[in-house]
Amino acid sequence: MSEMSFDFDTPAAKQVSNSLKWSKYAGRDILPMWVADMDFRCPPAVLDALHQRVDQGVFGYGTPSDELVGVVVDTLQQEFNWKVEPDWLVWLPGLVSGLSVTCKAVGKPGDGVVVNTPVYPPFLKVPSLMDRTLETVSLSGGNAQGWTLDRRRFEAGISDKTSLFLLCHPHNPVGRMWTEEELTMMAEVCMDKRVIICSDEIHNQLVLDPVRRHVPLATLSPGVAARTITLLAPSKTFNVPGLGCSLAVIPDEGIRRRFVHAALGIVPHVNVLGLTAAEACWRHGGPWLAELIEYLRGNLEYLKSRVAAWPSVTMAEVEATYLAWLDVQALELKDPASHFENLGVGLSDGREFGGPGHLRLNFGCPRSILEEACDRMEEGLS
Repeated sequence: MSEMSFDFDTPAAKQVSNSLKWSKYAGRDILPMWVADMDFRCPPAVLDALHQRVDQGVFGYGTPSDELVGVVVDTLQQEFNWKVEPDWLVWLPGLVSGLSVTCKAVGKPGDGVVVNTPVYPPFLKVPSLMDRTLETVSLSGGNAQGWTLDRRRFEAGISDKTSLFLLCHPHNPVGRMWTEEELTMMAEVCMDKRVIICSDEIHNQLVLDPVRRHVPLATLSPGVAARTITLLAPSKTFNVPGLGCSLAVIPDEGIRRRFVHAALGIVPHVNVLGLTAAEACWRHGGPWLAELIEYLRGNLEYLKSRVAAWPSVTMAEVEATYLAWLDVQALELKDPASHFENLGVGLSDGREFGGPGHLRLNFGCPRSILEEACDRMEEGLS
């Protein structure tokens, strides 16, 4: 690994007094590798911007500045060749609230919402909370052969009552970057069946495959864009999820109007520090992000080499995100998550993702923590 300008080796989050990730196992010798935030300090430019905003001493209701809107539009154009109009942006205090508002805005109570399992747990919980019917279509394949979405299975899983498809792109937890061909297939099926698509693209800048580039679903065609709600945030990429700033990109005026109406009285304003951080992330975070990607690629290669030596465990190929999906079914454990907690490693239980017999491991951490976690896991496999 080349010499770095930023410090990714110091376990900064371990020292944070109210960290959700670390406080879960407070007082126990368990390394937290579960919830999807990283253990790194966010970019120095973001800290500087936050200090300057705090020094102003006034924290009333905020609004996205023209500068923030401009940097979002510029970033999407530069990173993904995606031309977005400023009035397409709807600001939110978090991605999960975006999922909830989307479910409420699209269709009517009782309508079906299709999700692909395994998937990020809120995808499975939000539809019923919004009086919609969850419809699951499992991904095909697995860790060993690769995860895919079968067209015939997908078409069969969309019922007459389906009004919405929640897409995770890149996919959490299996780490897939859907190809343009796969995205086109999904879009064609949804267009044929008049289903709106909500594409969660929160990991879109965390691409670890060196030859791949993220393709936003809405860039496939104007017709697809007109039926797509895209959810974005700086939170995963720049490790600022606790600042609560996300947005939806909604090209269609009618869908956007229903989305905004559905949020009224429920979804609060984005806080001023979140807005400040978002602008600094996208305006000044590039050098830090480039080194982060290099560091995560190193972590991924290390983890792959360790898992390859474990005959009863397989790991999905991680094309994007900092999350590894482990298949431990061959171990025949009654409760895999508890088993590894007893070994001193806290992992996300696959059952919460609709993938029993699997575990999700967050490798967005200093190498020393990852090495210690692998040592502990390996000891329990021998």
